[in-house]
Amino acid sequence: MRQHALRMLRGCLVVIIMANAVAMAWGQNKQFYESARRRMVRVAVVGAGVKDPRVIDAIQNTPRHEFVPWRLRKLAYADMSLPIGDHQTISSPFIVAFMTEALQPKPTDRVLEIGTGSGYQAAVLSPLVRDVYTIEIVEPLGRAAAKTLRRLGYRNVHTKIGDGFKGWPEHAPYDKIVVTCSPEDVPKPLVDQLKEGGIMIIPVGERYQQTLNILRKSDGQLKTEALRPTLFVPMTGAAEEHRDVKPDPLNPRLANSSFEKKTLATGFLPDWYYQRLATRQEAPDAPEGKYCITLKNDQAGKPAVAMQGFPIDGRHVPLLKVSAWVRQKDIRPGRDKEEQAMIGVTFYDANRAILLYRIIGPFQGSADWHHVETLLRVPIGACEGILRVGLFGATGTISFDDVQIEGQHR
Repeated sequence: MRQHALRMLRGCLVVIIMANAVAMAWGQNKQFYESARRRMVRVAVVGAGVKDPRVIDAIQNTPRHEFVPWRLRKLAYADMSLPIGDHQTISSPFIVAFMTEALQPKPTDRVLEIGTGSGYQAAVLSPLVRDVYTIEIVEPLGRAAAKTLRRLGYRNVHTKIGDGFKGWPEHAPYDKIVVTCSPEDVPKPLVDQLKEGGIMIIPVGERYQQTLNILRKSDGQLKTEALRPTLFVPMTGAAEEHRDVKPDPLNPRLANSSFEKKTLATGFLPDWYYQRLATRQEAPDAPEGKYCITLKNDQAGKPAVAMQGFPIDGRHVPLLKVSAWVRQKDIRPGRDKEEQAMIGVTFYDANRAILLYRIIGPFQGSADWHHVETLLRVPIGACEGILRVGLFGATGTISFDDVQIEGQHR
């Protein structure tokens, strides 16, 4: 009897120790995520210009790590998009915050979201508006997002699986509509379902040259204002296949590579997205044309960058030539060896997973205009790439002109 009691006691102690260990691990994880989320909001949201305190609070209180796959949770609070399966991604925290702020959400609003994805955008909107109606065309993603939103208690988010470009007419009209996939033109059903005086945020354009627009409905017509260039993942099914202008993965090219196009009214360069601390600058000595792009940063760790996506087929384009003219002044590395001025190229597979990342540089110190060129190996499974130019946390001033890519065929 005594030995049995001792065994029972030891068993209880093991259970208590294990429970305490689980609680401690959860506490540590919770503390880690909260700390990472605070830094993300400080650097990638407030630091990037988002000002609405309600939107900032919503981003701060939304557990983004709950909306990404387990294997990527350590990256949940990095300011980047992440693959969530079925060729789709969760948008970067900044883009979600920027689009949410542009919607001017009010507590009485009924909002339609096209492209649920992970459910993160809907979760951010949930405390800011009365109801969110969100549609996802990819069935596995739609089911997973609905499950996550229910589990986390977002009761005013209503989910549906279907073609988002047809809208959700039985709940129309909507005060606001946010579209997180990029058609060539604004779908008419969405225009019809937007309330008079309502606002729509939508990226429109070619596959790799998209512009995020704000549309206001007045007298049945839409008044359009271009906000900034952006890049969203491909649409699914017929909408993507029936584009008038299709990507050419056998001949990858950059648009506005010499920065000669006029800036938008909001100050952003066309065709280059995620611009931070970047300006189009007139330069009489520019190697190509009259203008270049200049990035300047005086605070170590702060991103100064511009990016552009491009299609590529690694099965037929095994090498990619990357070249540019570069001018630099007083460039110093940032807080660690990773924060350097450079040109970076990332290749992605069909599921948006990173296959390879390579850099040209790093650039340090001061130097007048000089030409750089390199030949990069393209992974055989590559379907698209992103080229980045900038300081990436380094300090100083750097200018780029005539940034080019060219595929080398088999």
